Amino acid sequence: MTAAAAAAAFRAVYGTGCEGVWAAPGRVNLIGEYTDVNDGFVMPLALPLRTRVAARARADGRLRLHSADMPGGVVTVTPDELRPGTVRGWAAYPAGVLWALREAGHAVAGADLHVESEVPVGAGLSSSAALEIATALALDGLYGLGLARPELARLARRAENAFAGVPCGIMDQTAAACCEAGHALHLDTRDLTRRHLPFDLTAHGLRLLVVDTRVKHDLGEGEYARRRAGCEAAARALGVCALRDVPYGELDAAVRELRAVPGAGALVRHVVSENERVRAVAALLDAGDPRAAGPLLTAGHASLRDDFAVSCPELDLVVTAATGAGALGARMTGGGFGGSAVVLTDEPAADAVERAVTTAFATAGHAAPRVFPTTASEGARREL
Repeated sequence: MTAAAAAAAFRAVYGTGCEGVWAAPGRVNLIGEYTDVNDGFVMPLALPLRTRVAARARADGRLRLHSADMPGGVVTVTPDELRPGTVRGWAAYPAGVLWALREAGHAVAGADLHVESEVPVGAGLSSSAALEIATALALDGLYGLGLARPELARLARRAENAFAGVPCGIMDQTAAACCEAGHALHLDTRDLTRRHLPFDLTAHGLRLLVVDTRVKHDLGEGEYARRRAGCEAAARALGVCALRDVPYGELDAAVRELRAVPGAGALVRHVVSENERVRAVAALLDAGDPRAAGPLLTAGHASLRDDFAVSCPELDLVVTAATGAGALGARMTGGGFGGSAVVLTDEPAADAVERAVTTAFATAGHAAPRVFPTTASEGARREL
């Protein structure tokens, strides 16, 4: 898929040419899961897989949406319909971006959009944020808003929270908007300070594999929201603004303090220990030693599986099979309950690790996973 192909498809759908094509990537999160909704630290990197939006401005305030990847024809949203709860399905994400821009006081009329995406839906690779950021960048370009990338990420998050109804943090949108090629993004989700950490695995003889289990998840069904609410309740019980404020050295005391609150201690243990793992991986990347990050990835998966309870048998099997075949480390990435895992391995062992994972899935009677290598890629940009 190319920008030129997206522009040609736009003309085929709408009968006129587009004014440009904008693209944003999916992401994998190397370490730091469910920490962004607790004001913590995360470390995503952008995938080479991208969502492209071909766009043309409209003066009448209407939003017309078409996707090459979703069933149905053109979805039309009138100005009166542009409010939370009125637009359903995939169209809620780009519609929410237009709504968020207008709510923030930006002079944005309507648009015709055609969407084509390489980012698989439901794979835990943040297809929604890729769509939101590509749409935000397109509307910014069409109307000359000149908004900075972090502001586009903030508005896209508001679109997903308030319009699409998914209580996500800001990691995914920031990764799609701000990542740099060859780097992982260290993000403080409280003050949004960013640092780009070197992540050129080829130079170290390493490979990062993404394993899409093909088990679909829908964070809007409530599991994500329940865990977020549980973390917020635990923070209130501990008298802190967010679980990020619990020092790692005081973790055991915090868990003891929450003995009377069912499940709260496990949530706190994951979030606090995961923030510490992000710190440790950042130090390793700064020191030029990404290989040593492997065991921290595996430890993060165990925490997500046992304490946060957001894994599933297929994700656990990826980690077990990959590490059993010699991978340096592996963990689920994204919201869990399906989706994808990342595997860090030495380059010479990568093929054997992939075979071990696919064989384990076949033996267990699961559908074959999709396994592909990835590199840290650039964030959103205009392509045409």
